[in-house]
Amino acid sequence: MAETTERRVAAIKRNTNETKIRVQLSIDGGPLPEFVENSTSNGAVEDDKTTEHATQKSTSQEIVINTGVGFYDHMLHALAKHAGWSLNIFCNGDLHIDDHHTTEDCAIALGMAFKQALGKIVGVKRFGYAYAPLDEALSRAVVDLSGRAYAATDLGLTREKLGALSCEMLPHILRSFSNAAEITIHVDCIRGENDHHRAESAFKALAIALREATSKTGRNEIPSTKGVL
Repeated sequence: MAETTERRVAAIKRNTNETKIRVQLSIDGGPLPEFVENSTSNGAVEDDKTTEHATQKSTSQEIVINTGVGFYDHMLHALAKHAGWSLNIFCNGDLHIDDHHTTEDCAIALGMAFKQALGKIVGVKRFGYAYAPLDEALSRAVVDLSGRAYAATDLGLTREKLGALSCEMLPHILRSFSNAAEITIHVDCIRGENDHHRAESAFKALAIALREATSKTGRNEIPSTKGVL
């Protein structure tokens, strides 16, 4: 059967008493989707600002990340770039407390957008795996678009923080994304001496694995022996 050409996009807003987040995602790159009536969960996101350090635009992708946590922006930028996504994330969070709510809620919102954009799991590979090095660091990621949320991570980080991002939040970020996206991920840093390199290689490996898992097969089939995902 012919492969669908429908764009895999989502535009959501997620507001709580702790964070106000906007996410626009296109899994296949290209233009970002616009917000439309009834596309938001609960209201608008105010005080939108952009930062240059996590902004990149090309003929195939548009990436603008501003969570208020610089190293997190760097990781999400790498994730979007190597997954082939166009992605805009803005968060106004309670960073006067710490980075927990902002980083967790952005991961949840991104997972929600990913699930919505992907839609019914039909005509995609479903499974993806990748290795990604960054100098001395090497990470492996394995993804299953299973409809079941599970995250196993071992990044082996030793520092308390990377910039303003608490290292203890990195496994929690991956778990929060997995839960909201309803996918299974295994992410391990196999070796490395520098925690920045370890974390970044892990996000790059995850990005490449997601790109593989979401790639289209040209067959309008559900990739499961159950016949449903």
